[in-house]
Amino acid sequence: MSMAAAPLPRLAPFQNEPLRDFTLPENRRAVEEALSQVRPQLGREYDLLINGQRIKGDGTFRSLNPSRPSEVIGIHQKGTAGLANRAVEAVHACFQEWSRTPVAMRVDLVVRAAAEIRRRKSEFNAWLILEAGKNFQEAEADTSEAIDFCEYYGRQMLKFAMPDPLVQLPGERGELVYLPLGAGVVIPPWNFPLAILAGMSIAALAAGNTVVIKPSSDTPTIAAKFAEALLAAGFPPYSFALLTGSGGTVGDALVEHPKTRFVSFTGSRDVGLRINELAAKPRKGQIWIKRVVAEMGGKDAILVDSDADLDQAVAGVVASAYGYQGQKCSACSRAIVDEKLYDAFLEKLKARVAELKVGPSDQFGVDLGPVINEGACRSILRYIEVGKNEGRLVTGGGPAPGDGYFIQPTVIAGVDAKARVFQEEIFGPVLAVAKARDFEHALELANDSEYGLTGAVYTKNPEKIRQARQRFFVGNLYINRKCTGAMVGCHPFGGFNMSGTDSKAGGPDYLLQFLQAKSIAEKVS
Repeated sequence: MSMAAAPLPRLAPFQNEPLRDFTLPENRRAVEEALSQVRPQLGREYDLLINGQRIKGDGTFRSLNPSRPSEVIGIHQKGTAGLANRAVEAVHACFQEWSRTPVAMRVDLVVRAAAEIRRRKSEFNAWLILEAGKNFQEAEADTSEAIDFCEYYGRQMLKFAMPDPLVQLPGERGELVYLPLGAGVVIPPWNFPLAILAGMSIAALAAGNTVVIKPSSDTPTIAAKFAEALLAAGFPPYSFALLTGSGGTVGDALVEHPKTRFVSFTGSRDVGLRINELAAKPRKGQIWIKRVVAEMGGKDAILVDSDADLDQAVAGVVASAYGYQGQKCSACSRAIVDEKLYDAFLEKLKARVAELKVGPSDQFGVDLGPVINEGACRSILRYIEVGKNEGRLVTGGGPAPGDGYFIQPTVIAGVDAKARVFQEEIFGPVLAVAKARDFEHALELANDSEYGLTGAVYTKNPEKIRQARQRFFVGNLYINRKCTGAMVGCHPFGGFNMSGTDSKAGGPDYLLQFLQAKSIAEKVS
């Protein structure tokens, strides 16, 4: 018998959520009005959510506006190890009830969640602008991607509810069914605090799992608003918990709990490796091997070949390197340029970067807003100083004016392949440029990394495109376009090596991370 215990809905084919054009006054006005409506809510206190109950923590902490750090966005509870254990126990206890909810009902709730986020699109954009420091267009992309994940995973779950038939042996009736895993932990990042949060949570819930959501302490208000959207869409309060607090205190306890069946994480390499290590050790009473789904960052390169369209390549590098201040795991932080175009590329790059506008993210027309917090700002500025000694500063090189965590878009040229700014993930608006002797050398430089997330190649040469397809070792390769902006359903997203488990978010097999297959064979007369 199929896991679909009720008739499955017929949904229209998946289409990506349209991105609004903010050069149109009516679209810009919608977000500006949402900002005005959201501002009176700043400084509100939010509770933990466990089994539908609102709970206080061991004190509170504040999330801030990185454009104006004196502005408090939300006050949130400090979770404890005890509350983390309580949250896991709660969602574990409710797993059987939620897992037995018919697929049709779960998918209906997922689609309703998409509709709720879509209805509140400008509001969510406003929260992303204020708490995450995203400009209008980056916020729009984040919210739209959250909607896409809901719509796409709902449709994918319908497919797994009715899998392809098996080969049938004479005298037997066989089938393969997909079962949910159990109670899981979802740990999303601050840089896509709605899209990745929604994607990981909705995938797990659609598959029939219950989850504890532990958001970043930089963007917990957005997570609280997402929890509101889930409840408004009709998700039972017992199907998920929301737990805020420090990763060391709360995160470790969630990962180590013996009733945690899986951990879905997006963030830094070091934290991802720690989670993988903690999850690998069985705890007393644990009866399964915990599954870890991890996406852990990148040091992504764009190759500019001698046969490239130079203007197109410069535009793609700038968009990839400085979109959302370079705070994307997919961001271009290395440009590897054929020596024949190197000088001309740098000249055009410098001019293009000089045109970028830095300022508060709630001001329309800003290209770069702030980096996420004071610690990130200090770290990025330290890397810039290192880079000045490792190469030649072309433009930028320090903080930008303003009260927030603003950094000038920076280009450091002539760096060696072993330079720190060429090898280490900086996660800020810093681009290292290296010269390649030829395309073969460019590929060698690109692959000389412990990461393997995204990459791009600009060339008009079909043979070099073929070589890149075969030998550029990244999970997401783009030809003659930027290396950021993966679209759900179009560009399944996930990388190799230290970039993670290559789980391919937004792809046709992603839900398998949250399901387990059961083969059933019945002898018939």
